[in-house]
Parts: sequence; C-alpha cells; structure tokens
Amino acid sequence: MKTIDSLGDLAGKKVLVRSDLNVPLDGTTITDDGRVRASVPTIQKLLDAGAAVIVTAHLGRPAGAPEAKYSLAPAAARLSELLGKPVTLADDLVGESAAATVAALEPGDVAMLENVRFDARETSKVDADREALAAELAAFADAFVSDGFGVVHRKQASVYDVAKLLPAAAGLLVQKEVESLSKAVTDPERPYAVVLGGSKVSDKLGVIANLLTKADRLLIGGGMVFTFLAAKGYGVGSSLLEEDQIDTVKGYLATAEETGVEIVLPTDIVAATAFAADADAVVVSADEIPADRMGLDIGPESAALFASKIADAKTIVWNGPMGVFEFPAFAEGTKAVAQAMIDSDGFSVVGGGDSAAAVRLLGFDEAAFGHISTGGGASLELLEGKALPGLDVLED
Repeated sequence: MKTIDSLGDLAGKKVLVRSDLNVPLDGTTITDDGRVRASVPTIQKLLDAGAAVIVTAHLGRPAGAPEAKYSLAPAAARLSELLGKPVTLADDLVGESAAATVAALEPGDVAMLENVRFDARETSKVDADREALAAELAAFADAFVSDGFGVVHRKQASVYDVAKLLPAAAGLLVQKEVESLSKAVTDPERPYAVVLGGSKVSDKLGVIANLLTKADRLLIGGGMVFTFLAAKGYGVGSSLLEEDQIDTVKGYLATAEETGVEIVLPTDIVAATAFAADADAVVVSADEIPADRMGLDIGPESAALFASKIADAKTIVWNGPMGVFEFPAFAEGTKAVAQAMIDSDGFSVVGGGDSAAAVRLLGFDEAAFGHISTGGGASLELLEGKALPGLDVLED
C-alpha cells in the first residue's frame, strides 16, 4: 500500500485528504471527537511537508443534498482547535465557494469542503456519476491522501474514484488501522480471543463464519447473544431475538464443536422490565430469563468468566458492547471486558463503532489498548476477510 512518502516532495502542492469526521453531535456540539483527533497526524505531516491541505469528509446520512444539521462546521471548528490554526470551511463541495476557498490556499493552510454526501454522486451506484464528482474534486489538488478508514470499505467518489485520478497514498491513520487489524487477523499470536457484542447476529454473520476458522475463542455478548441462547433451546423472555437466524447460529455452534473453537456464552444476564435507564432489573440465570423481562447486559458471573477468558489471550479483538452501556445500570459487562483487555499482556484491538465509543464514555485510557479503530464497518469487513475497495486502489 502506497504511503505519503511515496508522493515525493509536497512543498507548495495542494493535497486532497479524505478524512473521517463522522462524529456524533448534540445539536452543533461534538460529543465524541475521537475521529477528529485521529485525523490530525496525517494533516500535520502534510503541513510540515509544506503542502496546503484540502479536507473532504462526510457527516451523517444526508439524502444527497445540503442539510444544515449535517454541516461539517463543528468538525472544522474542532480541527482548527487541534491544529492551532484556521480551518476555512467552504459553503459547498465543488461549487463557487469551494473553488474560491481552494484558490486562496497558501502552503501551510488548511481548508475543508462541505459534506461530501451533500452531493448524491458521492454514493451513486453508477460509475460515471461517481467518476464525474471525483474529477471535480481531483481538479482542486496535486495529490490525494486516503485517511478515512471508516469509509475504505465503500466504493465512493471521494474514497475510491478520486484515488485513480491523482497520485494517491494511504494516510497515517489508514496505515495504522491496516497494520493493527492485519496483525490481529492474518497472523495472530495465540491464544486468539474475539469478543463480539452489539445488537444483531445478522450484522456479524460473515465475521463469525470467518473467525470460526481462525480464532481460538469467541466470547458472545450484547443483544446478539439471545439468538445464541435461543439456539441452545433457552427462553429469552422479551429480549432482542432474531428468530430467522436461529438455525444459522445452531450451525455455528456445531461448527465450533467440530473445529475446537471455544464459544463462550454468558451464564447469567441482567434482565429488566423495560428498555430504560431506571428499569427494574435483576440478575437471572441465562437459561431462566423471565418471560416478561429483557436482557440488557451480561451478569456479574459472566463478566468474571469473560475476563478470565481474556486474561491469558495473546491477541484480543473486541467488536460490540456487552450491554446497553449508555445506561449505567447496564454498563458493567462492557466495563469488565474493557478492563480485562487493559489488564491482559496480549495485543488488544477495539474494533471501532460502539466499542470505541464505550471506551471513551466509560472513561478508560485509550492509550492502554493496543489499537482503537475508527471504523466499525471497515473493521468488521477486514475481520470477515473481505477485500476493501478503498484500500485496494492504494496498492502499488
């Protein structure tokens, strides 16, 4: 994969950088700036090389047209604070404002184009549409750096097509993501433990199937665990359940038994009367969830069990919380997994998305983990063993 150094002397050149600034907002307030912070090293490296930087990124899921609530203004303001210099935000993506903003750039300056998904061509399934937008973006710059790991699994104009039109390279973040995740997936030091959570089994079917041939242990928590418990014949009360996946999960359990992969399921569950922070909750056996209650976290016995299965692992990958960690009453299982990873001597990878958000929300030191990914979907697809178009296009 080509790196920034392969682009040669960048002094006086304009470099288009695809960052991932898809941050959660409360109105116009960023509630987790992890992705903005992760974008800084690449931008700073380019500035230090004497380049002018043009940042492009998306925020949310606008319907291919400008929407004020999805403006990148909060991200531009935060990036400016982190860089200690102005970041000029254009009013549009490739229109008059963008052209004027880019034309005014001097070496060492930073500008940001407005949300790339305000243009429907960015995510179009029609190659010619994406290519036309990519050509307009490429006209602004002398080189392209792909640093938005959270979108490299997408064949989108600002990720894939523009990389074919300019000298292109991976940014520092994308490099680090690929190296860390590959270390965990391609040649993991063993025992290799994978902790999977989140709401749905269906979101992780490919990951589970792939890991059954690679991991030594799969620890299952979160909402997806109730489909596993149902597959074992247990009642799950009113817990989240994907009935159409029960037979698939039965197949996974059988395959694991045949291949010697240990699947670790919770032995107790924190079951509540409602999905609410103050719901009445009790700890019950995983095979005795009352019909009128829903599981919202793994129980204390299970938390200790999971921690023990992580303790001696040499490679640990975690994707998906163990419970509804946003509610303090149902955060203990997720806390236990995070703490066990920190306490372990193994190489630990937090696979982006809700897991990364949980680490920050629950107050853990990010530096205590081997790597915290910025890309949930991209991380999952790497764990599945899929080819990612935004990475393939950067190869020599």
